[in-house]
Amino acid sequence: MKNITRRSFVSTAASGVAVLSALGGLAPESDAQLVWKTEDWKLSEFHSLVINRAHIKQLFDVTQISDGKFLVNMKNSLNGLHFGFGVPANNIKLVGGLHGPANLLNYDDFIWEKYRIGAWLNVNDPETGKPALRNPFYLRPSTMPPIVPSQDPNDGTSQYQDSSMRALQSRGVQFLSCHTALEEQVRALIDHNHLSQDPEAIVREVLAHTVPGVLVVASMIAAIALLQCEGNYSYLSIAS
Repeated sequence: MKNITRRSFVSTAASGVAVLSALGGLAPESDAQLVWKTEDWKLSEFHSLVINRAHIKQLFDVTQISDGKFLVNMKNSLNGLHFGFGVPANNIKLVGGLHGPANLLNYDDFIWEKYRIGAWLNVNDPETGKPALRNPFYLRPSTMPPIVPSQDPNDGTSQYQDSSMRALQSRGVQFLSCHTALEEQVRALIDHNHLSQDPEAIVREVLAHTVPGVLVVASMIAAIALLQCEGNYSYLSIAS
């Protein structure tokens, strides 16, 4: 593989990368697409993330769901940087690179229910105590007090104490999903649930149910390297 410099990466992204929709332009069902090429995904959006001009840029490398503890870590980082260290909110950029089991948090309730993701990954819904039939980390649980329009970060019902994915997105956090992980996970899911569908058909279905605002990247391991080396993001590994 040739060396990728900031100049070559910017040139590649700026050359007019073709952006696919969730369903359009993917390979036929009979053709596996285990490795995306530059024209297969939203490389230009990733490039914008790499060159983001925020003063503080932090990358969370997340593989395990672990009851969503990493989301609390991200919330605490935002609050600490802004309120504790006085960094302006618009000068902070956090990225959650979700792969491994955590990758499935990037997909919506339809996928979680249809493919029994909660039972497969041993994730219980905090509202029912049973295997989750929805993505339990995208929205704030209805069992918790509703958010109120408070500017006090010490108010437990303020936006600053909401660690749901959607709340963090509203504060500028970018979540990434790994295409390579998804291809592998779909094949494991087919084996676990004894399904007969073609893997690529399921991959396309899952991609069509990506949570709003999530960017699917070709390979998370590669994306992490570029965010660190080209984007100067500080790196934090969340393994449990």
